[in-house]
Amino acid sequence: MADEALLAGPAIRRLRKRENLTQAAMATRLSISPSYLNLIERNQRPVSARVIMAMVEQFEFDPRSLREDEAVGGLDGLMRRLADERFADLAIDRDEAEEFLATSPQIAAAFARLYDKAGAGADLFDDPLAASRREIERWRNHFADLDTAADELADEIRLSRGDIGVALTDRLRERHQLSVRILPAEVLPDRLSRLDLHARQIQLNEMLSPASRNFHLATQLAQLEQRDEIDAIVQGARLEDDAARQLFARHLTGYFAAALIMPYGRFLRACEATGYDLPVLQRRFGVTFEQLAHRLTTLQRVGQRGLPFFMARLDRAGQFSKVFVGASTARFLDGEVSCPLWAAHLAFERGGELQVQFIALDDGGDRQGGWLTMAKSPVGSGAKGEARYSVVLGIEAVLAGDLAQARGVSLRPADAQPIGPGCARCHRENCAQRSLPPRGRHLSFDRMSRGTTPFQFGER
Repeated sequence: MADEALLAGPAIRRLRKRENLTQAAMATRLSISPSYLNLIERNQRPVSARVIMAMVEQFEFDPRSLREDEAVGGLDGLMRRLADERFADLAIDRDEAEEFLATSPQIAAAFARLYDKAGAGADLFDDPLAASRREIERWRNHFADLDTAADELADEIRLSRGDIGVALTDRLRERHQLSVRILPAEVLPDRLSRLDLHARQIQLNEMLSPASRNFHLATQLAQLEQRDEIDAIVQGARLEDDAARQLFARHLTGYFAAALIMPYGRFLRACEATGYDLPVLQRRFGVTFEQLAHRLTTLQRVGQRGLPFFMARLDRAGQFSKVFVGASTARFLDGEVSCPLWAAHLAFERGGELQVQFIALDDGGDRQGGWLTMAKSPVGSGAKGEARYSVVLGIEAVLAGDLAQARGVSLRPADAQPIGPGCARCHRENCAQRSLPPRGRHLSFDRMSRGTTPFQFGER
């Protein structure tokens, strides 16, 4: 399970009621005392590994159901929702939220669903992308079985001893009788890759970089060799929409591909030895900045955890096309758009350059911690219609002091660049960059003077 005490009283109580058992009867089945079971159900004692194994043996029981708090992204996920300005007058603190989540996880999940639906429009709950993201957040973007399988395959094909592309190509040819062929862009004008089973070929667009070619080959191996494991995870997901399931499966396929190219143990050792030096890690593992950022959000193996990074990808309009929070607590990624004061936008103007910035979420004077963020927009290939994105990697400033990219950056709270959650949700006053008034605030007007910002507003 996890390396912290597991309190799961409501889940145990629902299991007992489902089986129509008294506490005494269930305690007998689990070989514990009724008083001990009573304490477990009231969250006054954690569930031990021995009790969990007894439940698996005695009942049709999935141990993952004990972690019901993951349905809302854990305590951090619940706190991100409760931090909404609509709840500001309630002064809900972290201890109160933790108690609510521990004692009533199903009600907390119901609140999260309603909040997610109301927070961004009535269609969000039915949006397959949002549903897939919620499932990834429930797992905190860490899939231990896929990591283990990727480690074993990387060792089997000796991925660390030579050219990654050669090792992947050899595996595809020897195990699956598939050759790899690079085709001109005009032959694959609207495709990056294609599996041609008639010709027994994996066809790659010549415009792909070497790192992207390797990732496509690793993805193909994931589809060929990990289909059953990926399907099992998808079938266990809380997804009703087929498109959401397909998106989740695609994420898991990419997850395995990244884990194969960057095997967990070797990758984490390299991170720690280099101070998470991003350019060094990119070169050492032959990956793009975006692939590296993805992988850094997944390092949550019990007893072998990496730093809790978040990763996001945004377009020129500030819209998030990818958000992976992992074990991070970055609640300012919940909005639909980002703050223009964030250097993630500057990355578009300086393609290929890493934009390092110390930021603090400041919403109307209520400053929330600080984050070291690193953003990069890849240098374009010049292809017509090529999409451009800025990829951002971030970590809490209190954990960033020893990072290679933090050298020369002041992490004093007074030196942080304040940013907001997008103008419509931001209540900071006197921000010259403001383009929209904040929702829920009364606008005020002064005919005798004009301020530095286009909108003046009163109390909430």
